[in-house]
Amino acid sequence: MPELPSVSGKDVVKAFQRLGFKLARIRGSHHILKRDGHPHLVSVPVHGSQSVKRGTLRGAIAASGASDEDFLAALE
Repeated sequence: MPELPSVSGKDVVKAFQRLGFKLARIRGSHHILKRDGHPHLVSVPVHGSQSVKRGTLRGAIAASGASDEDFLAALE
């Protein structure tokens, strides 16, 4: 399992969008993303430039069905 970098919520949302997810809605500070044909929603907390905690990031990646490597490639 590769080490996940410290990234902001905005960058996490951009990476998921590169993986085919679209912004479904925003509720408070949480951006909810959905991909056609994928049964789960992915929630990403966006608090300005504050980093997303690694456990929260791992949960979002798991909910998306992507591997850590796919997510890291989408970050770049």
